[in-house]
Amino acid sequence: CRQPCRYYTCVYNPCRLREQPLLAQCGVTPISMATPARIRKLDKTVVNRIAAGEIIQRPANAIKEMLENSLDAGSTAITVTVKQGGLKFLQIQDNGHGINKDDMPIVCERFTTSKLRTFEDLSSMTTHGFRGEALASISYVSHLTITTRTADSPCAYRAKYSEGKLAVDKAGKPQQPKPCAGNQGTQIAVEDLFYNVPHRRRALKNASDELNRIADVMQRYAVHNVGASLTLKKHGEPAAIVRTAVTASQVDNIRAVYGSAIAQELIELEAKHDQLKFELHGFVTNPNYSVKKQTFVLFINNRSVHSATIKKAIDEVYSAYLPRGTHCFAYLSLKIAPENVDVNVHPTKHEVHFLHEEEIVQELVRVLGEKLIGTNTSRTFYTQQLLPTAVALDDQPTPSQKKPSTSRTTSSSKSSRTKRDADGKAIYDHDLVRTDATSQSLLKFMKKASSEQASSQVARSFSQLKQKTTTELAVELVLGDNDDDDDIADNDDIDDDDIADNDDIADN
Repeated sequence: CRQPCRYYTCVYNPCRLREQPLLAQCGVTPISMATPARIRKLDKTVVNRIAAGEIIQRPANAIKEMLENSLDAGSTAITVTVKQGGLKFLQIQDNGHGINKDDMPIVCERFTTSKLRTFEDLSSMTTHGFRGEALASISYVSHLTITTRTADSPCAYRAKYSEGKLAVDKAGKPQQPKPCAGNQGTQIAVEDLFYNVPHRRRALKNASDELNRIADVMQRYAVHNVGASLTLKKHGEPAAIVRTAVTASQVDNIRAVYGSAIAQELIELEAKHDQLKFELHGFVTNPNYSVKKQTFVLFINNRSVHSATIKKAIDEVYSAYLPRGTHCFAYLSLKIAPENVDVNVHPTKHEVHFLHEEEIVQELVRVLGEKLIGTNTSRTFYTQQLLPTAVALDDQPTPSQKKPSTSRTTSSSKSSRTKRDADGKAIYDHDLVRTDATSQSLLKFMKKASSEQASSQVARSFSQLKQKTTTELAVELVLGDNDDDDDIADNDDIDDDDIADNDDIADN
């Protein structure tokens, strides 16, 4: 019966064949599997929410759609403010040409746009947006407020939207746009994103991750759009996460967004092919720069897209110059004839299809390979500066100039002198067996001293022995026979040098 039953867990066949008397107690008539289910038309609200979920998957998608609208409006200063990763509050403000007051009642309806008239216009599309679904999708999953003013308008107008239409008042009538103070341009505020889609809201519980995704979108468009100032900041904080200047060049934008380590290693790429009808402009890093995570920024006809084919081709070129597992930084801007590009292949427009893809990728590989060959003649290596107390290798004394030291040997020097067998296993001193008596003596474990100090020390010790009586010597010195006592007692005939060199007397 396809309905929850407290008598039996319905798996269709048991319902039809064996459990019909039991299921009859619940009052539901079982449906035969041979009877097809009726096709019903979905409610308009359900359809719009499903479509909104495909286009606005997360706050970063909403930022991308509104940012492209601001760029299409000719804006030169765009500021984005987010709160809790864009889930609680999301605002974008620009200084573009604004929206006419008469267009505000339908601005959030689906398929309302000023960039497309006929289907044939898709073949010559040069703007970012064209379907007119961005604001409509956002209004179906959030509380949307638009404040806008045109150049010839005496004041700005503000309107609130819900479910793609103007919000209604307490009497149930649509609230018309109200005049207010404002600068030229448009300000769009999005509050409580996905408030009516709880499962999507629960899946986006990490606000910091959503903020990083928004920053990635802003960084890409900030690098590409020279002549426009883009700013991203968190709500309530004065410091900006991303900020670029209107007068900055593309290299300056890369330096401001990705750091000077990338900016100082850039190589400019330029190519033009009349037969394939495309132009290439971009910047890549030379072989001196390499990181584990690749940064690949690709724009096709001023639209940020992803291309696995181009990314793989760049990795193959750099595989001959960079260590394994490392990548480069690449920013590429391709301008292809609009009639050769199909932009309507993905709901979020992050993928496009274009003609002569293989030929264009081969030309890109050729240009990139020629640029890298010229930069592979020299490499830059960064070394750590020596500490003030360190001694350079050239200034270290030779073994003959080294003076004996009484300090203990450090663990690092011991490890460097560790012997190893044929298999590379370390051999320590306690594992060795001494077979030659001259290879090692007890003097090795005593403090080292010079020969003069050793001779004088031995002479003093024997002078002390001379002053002692025979009984004291017998007690203090354990000798083998009386001949050894006579030898030690008669120390006037022993030379100091002979004493220092004689290991047997020193051991005694």
